[in-house]
Amino acid sequence: MKGLIGKKLGMTQVYDKNGTLNPVTVIEAGPCKVTALRTAEKDGYSAIQIAYGTRKIKNVTKAVRGHVKAAGLEDTPPQFIREVRLDEDPTAAVGETLTAGIFADSEYVDVVGISKGKGFQGVVKRHHFAGGLASHGGGWIRRGGSNGMKARPGRVIKGHRMAGHMGVDRVTVQNLQVVQVRNEENLIFIRGSVPGPIGATVMVCAARKK
Repeated sequence: MKGLIGKKLGMTQVYDKNGTLNPVTVIEAGPCKVTALRTAEKDGYSAIQIAYGTRKIKNVTKAVRGHVKAAGLEDTPPQFIREVRLDEDPTAAVGETLTAGIFADSEYVDVVGISKGKGFQGVVKRHHFAGGLASHGGGWIRRGGSNGMKARPGRVIKGHRMAGHMGVDRVTVQNLQVVQVRNEENLIFIRGSVPGPIGATVMVCAARKK
């Protein structure tokens, strides 16, 4: 396993080696500093902890500054710190920089992000309900219909799909193909769409199920 934290820059189109035009999402992946290592013997699992972005020192606690000191980031503390699980103990060193070059063309990845916020939405948009009849005595085109029960149990069952807040959920899109990697610019072109608006922070990891 391997992974990077990055920023979604938007979508465009690029040609692959076969001359096929592909819709791609451009992600600025890294550079990410290694801030800590997790080993099976010491921690019970294998992982690598990486940092991305920068924050003002006044907005960071002393605990976080002390944690990233070994990586040389105490004066430029990172905005995001994440762990990437590994199949075996890491070979990287604390303070090492990871770039987009760890991924290759035609490789498959999983992208994790926070979906766009849609606000309060009804059941037709939120849960794809069909709605009611528009004529013949319908009168409830985009409503959810009855939520009630009989006298027993006499309540709305927990988890019933209803109108409410939509979006701002953690979403993972699996098995997306890397069309192109520009290591000098820290850019990865991934075929298809990924969660979140332009400028959103995303996590790009090697595909788990491919």
